[in-house]
Amino acid sequence: MEEKHKKILQRNRTNLVRDLDPSKLCDGLLEKGVFTQDMIDEIKSSGTRRDQARQLVRDLETRGSRAFPLFLQCLQETGQHSLAEILQNGAPTAQLQPATPTQPVRPVVQPLPVSSPMDVDKQSKDAVPVYPLQRPSTTPTPSPEKENIRTRAQGRTRRDSIQSKLSNRKGSNIDCDKLERRFQALNFIVEVKTNLKQRQIKHELSALSKKDHSQYDCCVVIMLSHGTDVRHNRFPGAVYGVDGQHVPVQNITNYLNGQHCPSLQGKPKLFFIQACGGGEKDTGFEVSPDEVEPSIGGADDQTDAIPMSSSSDSLSMSDEPDARVTLPTPSDILVSYSTFPGYVSWRDTQSGSWYVETMDRVLEENAATEDLVRMLMMVNQEVSQNSAKGLYKQMPGSFNFLRKLLYFQTQK
Repeated sequence: MEEKHKKILQRNRTNLVRDLDPSKLCDGLLEKGVFTQDMIDEIKSSGTRRDQARQLVRDLETRGSRAFPLFLQCLQETGQHSLAEILQNGAPTAQLQPATPTQPVRPVVQPLPVSSPMDVDKQSKDAVPVYPLQRPSTTPTPSPEKENIRTRAQGRTRRDSIQSKLSNRKGSNIDCDKLERRFQALNFIVEVKTNLKQRQIKHELSALSKKDHSQYDCCVVIMLSHGTDVRHNRFPGAVYGVDGQHVPVQNITNYLNGQHCPSLQGKPKLFFIQACGGGEKDTGFEVSPDEVEPSIGGADDQTDAIPMSSSSDSLSMSDEPDARVTLPTPSDILVSYSTFPGYVSWRDTQSGSWYVETMDRVLEENAATEDLVRMLMMVNQEVSQNSAKGLYKQMPGSFNFLRKLLYFQTQK
């Protein structure tokens, strides 16, 4: 998009967030080639109408030179004339009419990656919920010190290509096996998905949100992957697909919130994120010997860190949310992180990650008598005693929006 058109969108961000109706625009923007279906799905899963408006304008700024006039045309076609007039007054040269047949001008659209049929997971035909658990790639890749992600300096990460070198997460298969057995023992129906690309992660979550969960009491999603820090207005952090493109944690939770997954309304939705929250390494602070019981990690401890990335966001986050007449959208959601936002998460190549190993043991020993929040505090306490290479620390934590105490069913 031309810089002058970006500035027009930025100057009118308050009006756009307040008045724009993205649901009316999606079909038109898709038909005109301004957005891809993947981008439309991301907009729809962004949260409230205002959140969707923010995401739509963010994406619009990353598109080609005809994105702005085509956006104005869609506004006119959907009856949003006042917004179109406001934007057009600031852009007198914008063309609302499509290009003439004799000189066709195609919108600049970055294509999705071309994948073989083997890359696309088939949906099961039954009504059993899918609970993704991420296993590591088996392809040898450079050590964490040589990882790099090349992204665009501004705007959306390229969808057509990205150079990434994600290290093999040795020990992650151990985590996955432990969690599969543990949640089966807690009477969950478990399905494992491995080595998913960003697009496939979002596809699986979208499919999960569309299933009928009326016969179930709870839904759990566990992500085992590399991670990073991203700009956010709800839940921090993001997890990577094997293609080096990330999915923000707040987008992951949005798929199953009360607005987008009606059959899980009022039911606990638990998210466990075993991934780095950033690249900082915590050396801790000195306390008296009585405060801790030192536990030294293994010599092969590794991190799941990826360099920090961000997305452009020129829209104000301070405007008031839409009025709600139901339960709050994020109600009954708990997100448990293996580490504090911004910091690395440690993983032993032989026994798995500190977080998963500890959580598995705590659940085994206490699930019959303790509620989830208390058990997560036990996990926090135990992991905080560990030290990687005799120096580095890790502090798990959670964002708890549950409305009641949650006890697992331990008997068949």
